[in-house]
Amino acid sequence: MVSIDVRNAYVDFPIFDAKTRSLKKKVLGKVGGKIGTESKVPIIEALHDVTLSLKEGDRVALVGHNGAGKSTLLRLLSGIYEPTRGSARVVGKVAPVFDLGVGMDPEISGFENILIRGLFLGMTRKEMEKRLDDIAEFTELGDYLAMPLRTYSTGMRVRLALGVVTSIDPEILILDEGIGAVDAAFLNKARDRLKDLVRRSGMLVFASHSDELLIELCDTAVWMDEGHVRQHGSLREVLTAYKGKDPFKNLSREALERIGQAPAMSGD
Repeated sequence: MVSIDVRNAYVDFPIFDAKTRSLKKKVLGKVGGKIGTESKVPIIEALHDVTLSLKEGDRVALVGHNGAGKSTLLRLLSGIYEPTRGSARVVGKVAPVFDLGVGMDPEISGFENILIRGLFLGMTRKEMEKRLDDIAEFTELGDYLAMPLRTYSTGMRVRLALGVVTSIDPEILILDEGIGAVDAAFLNKARDRLKDLVRRSGMLVFASHSDELLIELCDTAVWMDEGHVRQHGSLREVLTAYKGKDPFKNLSREALERIGQAPAMSGD
């Protein structure tokens, strides 16, 4: 059973400048020496006293303004960061997807990048080779898959990366938004793959500014504010508190039908 248990976790980042990096200050600092107030190193408290328990089957939206601590929390949940204080225990194989382009080489072909990106996400070479045809068909890139990645447009790169990401079988999927560079028709096609990916995942934590995507993929939410958890609860309650209005009422009829909310909302 996959699970995430974070208890009173802090993540601090010291901010060094040229003065604080000097050898003299490093040595004096180790033996308790001080050089006035300038010897103190400023600390950025990226996460503050975060407590969060997630279990298998959870589909969690992560919301908050830029700089609220969402990305830091995602990296803590992925094991990339360790808490400065407190604890973070993750049970299960994590597939972190923060940047769709990470793990891709511009000098090799699309086919080769599919294999490399899959390995980066924890799949084996044999597993990725079995998925090549399916990924190629999904991307609709055709002969471009035999060409170097540097010849691709931004939208083409996103298509390739989405094809790989949505083909994996993660136990814990940590997803940061990064799919806005594709055309609307392809994005609609990608939605089905994303929803199928979420169904195959034991757990999802998804940071996004798109209410529509969050509503389609998640059922609970965590609101991050200035590095701490301000609210954790049902998706609708948290989004309404964060936005100051019910986001469901701003969705199109088509979007409401996709998430099975159109009949209940039709009178609004």
